[in-house]
Amino acid sequence: MTAVDHGSSTLRVVSGRSIKGTLGAFVALTKPRIIELLLVTTVPTMILAAGGLPPAWLVLSTLIGGTLAAASANVLNCVYDRDIDKLMHRTERRPLATGAISVRAALVFGAVLGIAAFAWLALVVNLLSAVLATAAIAFYVLVYTMWLKRRTPQNIVWGGAAGCMPVLVGWAAVTDSLAWTPWILFGIVFLWTPPHYWPLSLKFRQDYAAAGVPMLPVVRSAGQVAAQIVAYSWAMVAMSLLLWPVAGTSWFYGVVALVAGGAFIVEAHGLQARVARGDRDPKPMRLFHGSITYLAVLFLAIALDPLLHL
Repeated sequence: MTAVDHGSSTLRVVSGRSIKGTLGAFVALTKPRIIELLLVTTVPTMILAAGGLPPAWLVLSTLIGGTLAAASANVLNCVYDRDIDKLMHRTERRPLATGAISVRAALVFGAVLGIAAFAWLALVVNLLSAVLATAAIAFYVLVYTMWLKRRTPQNIVWGGAAGCMPVLVGWAAVTDSLAWTPWILFGIVFLWTPPHYWPLSLKFRQDYAAAGVPMLPVVRSAGQVAAQIVAYSWAMVAMSLLLWPVAGTSWFYGVVALVAGGAFIVEAHGLQARVARGDRDPKPMRLFHGSITYLAVLFLAIALDPLLHL
């Protein structure tokens, strides 16, 4: 293995590593799958804000800025968490954990992405969307990653607020303002985050314990975690139904919210029942994957509702 050192080792180049492989490592730092999930909430919010289809250039511009902002937050998260990523089987192959990319290179990459996100949104969309996106980066890195994650089992609850910001960015991009509706959308995603992430934490409890990260399943019993998941699930569905009268959506959204929310609650109670029975494998990933489907279906209904004119 050889290394090219510019300053204090901006980028390690492994002998025989292809340019494609290096680029792939940088892309991996941005956590593309998480970005996709965030963007799923942005476009429907923009359609709801516009009461129909907003200009295509505005949607594309907002998605570009949102992608840059989310990528920046994820890269900087990887920089700070590189020590614990090495200790967890789920994250041990991340580029900074393996040494495929140097810390300095990743830090510069993350900072450039964040600056680019602000500049792009401020110049092409509007200043409010740029400020909100930058606030999301700061909150995710400074509040969640550097403060909450390693100190409290409520880390994912309050830290999850950063993942709610795309709905505010999307609304601001269209209206250059905020109102009650985007804050309800914020609340839906906020309440969705714990029952989405805690099942994953249950599955990989030993990983988090080995890394010293006090995720709720590490410091509480599985039964207590399941009860919390059920409570947040009910609150999330109630929040989703509040959107119905506040945003003036039609019966179409209401029906979808009721059916999808009911299915989510049934699965959450199913997880609680399996835990209470003492099942060796309570299958928490069923709820984890189901939660992704739920969010996609709910926001698809949010997008379709103003287009159907029911």
